Amino acid sequence: MMKDEGGSAKLEESIGWETIGFVEGAGNSNTAREYSYTDSKLNAGKYSYRLKQIDRDGKFEYSQEVEVNIAAPLVFELKQNYPNPFNPTTTIEFTIPSDGLTTLKIYNVIGQEVATLVNEELKAGTYHQVIFNARGLASGVYFARLYSTNQTQLKKLLLMK
Repeated sequence: MMKDEGGSAKLEESIGWETIGFVEGAGNSNTAREYSYTDSKLNAGKYSYRLKQIDRDGKFEYSQEVEVNIAAPLVFELKQNYPNPFNPTTTIEFTIPSDGLTTLKIYNVIGQEVATLVNEELKAGTYHQVIFNARGLASGVYFARLYSTNQTQLKKLLLMK
């Protein structure tokens, strides 16, 4: 019988291990239990994980390490901003499949550029997240345009003050 208090997922970095989450245990159990935790929004690369099983009395043990290889994204994608509608800030996420000059700009409904959020050389295989602050803009519809290596995508954003 195992007295299960819970466990934490650990991510190995070059300087050691980092706690990335905690999943509450079911308590006393003499049957097998399944638990899960998702480590999302990772950049391409190799990651090592191990679990720390903690008993109610504070004793713990570590699982064997598991290595996970996250491949670079194969798609050029501008995700829908969130929240949407927003006031005054929103999050915009994107991925690019190849290295290159990347721009993320915001336009109003008549096509005027109102903000440049990204204008730099970016590496492929990286998950990008940008916060857009529209504090000085009027309520209305805006468009986010992502351009990189001859590809472009557009998303509609709604600012409601």
